[in-house]
Amino acid sequence: MYPTISDLLKGLFGIHIPLPVQTFGFFVAVAFFVSAWVLVLDMKRREKMGWLKGKEHKHWVGKPASTEELVWNFVIGFIIGFKLLYALLHWSEFSADPQHLILSMEGNVTGGIILGVILAYLRYQDKKKHQLPKPKQESVMVWPHQRIGDFVVIAAVGGLIGAKIFDSLENWRSYMQDPLGSFLSFSGLAYYGGLIVAAVVILWYAYKKHIDRWQLADAFAPALMLAYGMGRIGCHMAGDGDWGIFNSAYANNGIGGAVKATQTFQQTLHQYGNYFLSHYGSFDNVRHASFLKPGFLDFLPNWLFAYTYPHNVNSDGIPIPGCIGGHCAMLPIPVFPTPLYELAMCLIFFAILWSIRKKIRIPGLLFGIYLIMNGIERFLIELIRVENKYNIFGLHITQAEIISLLLIVAGIVLILFVKKKHKPMSEKPVRVASS
Repeated sequence: MYPTISDLLKGLFGIHIPLPVQTFGFFVAVAFFVSAWVLVLDMKRREKMGWLKGKEHKHWVGKPASTEELVWNFVIGFIIGFKLLYALLHWSEFSADPQHLILSMEGNVTGGIILGVILAYLRYQDKKKHQLPKPKQESVMVWPHQRIGDFVVIAAVGGLIGAKIFDSLENWRSYMQDPLGSFLSFSGLAYYGGLIVAAVVILWYAYKKHIDRWQLADAFAPALMLAYGMGRIGCHMAGDGDWGIFNSAYANNGIGGAVKATQTFQQTLHQYGNYFLSHYGSFDNVRHASFLKPGFLDFLPNWLFAYTYPHNVNSDGIPIPGCIGGHCAMLPIPVFPTPLYELAMCLIFFAILWSIRKKIRIPGLLFGIYLIMNGIERFLIELIRVENKYNIFGLHITQAEIISLLLIVAGIVLILFVKKKHKPMSEKPVRVASS
């Protein structure tokens, strides 16, 4: 696996460039960028159809920079410069563990003051350049797709907070051992927590900006499905622990690969007893399923069915023979690489949503279909995924399974509701959306 982009570059091209970029974070950023592009495309289409409408926004032109603007620019510049100069002066330390530096109080005060003054001065000069003898108010039409930057920031911040909250609830014991450290850590993110909180704050923002929330939800549906699938690429590439249960039909071949098992699963468990007992407490708690690659799929590599995640970012597993340095572990028994399965399902569902979006004219209907697809995808993957289970009325079920079932029900209810509440929208274009 490739915990950092530096590891990825070294693995692909044999060159080592120390970069402070985590592989998971990189692919999450790519997922945001691509999904934002898809979102803009559909929002423009809905604006062209007259389904999403713009709103006039009044702003002052020709005013000098206010004290508040200068202070904020200085504060932002100070924070960036405080960390940036320190990072440049301690590049090896920063590239090896950027999270520690970003979340610590370490920094360079001189760098902070210099960049703070520069940003405040640039703001002052920019305002002075456009200053008028008599400031005036102007009105401009702002279309929903022009607020995509706001949507991305809101989704990122709200999603991160929600993901950490739900992960903390799911892993309450480990969270309580170090609440602040766990919450500020970049690891441990619950997707549904991020989805729920991000959805709430985005809908609130849309309400404040007078954007049709039904049309916005429909526009978001394909983008959300695509973003989740692409984000799973980062999970797989980094080996962040979002893998499946053990595939007992395969065994570790000693170098990170998977071969057909030649001994029973129980024998293998006892062979690596120290690992399994420390992680699961008992051999009985180790979930597994035996699935050998069918003959007609023999052309596919074994790692699509069983993978040991060598060099995973969590250093989870047993030592890799001959490996020196960090991230020198691989799983003792191969697991189902569920992030790849989720990627495949999400791409299929995205293609379906994208292909039917122009045929659906009832507001909210497409989002209802997305909720059902999302719930089905996650519920199916939970059947072979490693998760903490709750005991509810004798049923052993995970947090994700509970939420996915609720999403399926919510999707069905939403479809019935919008079909009764909304009439089909006109398909005749009424304007050409501004770029």
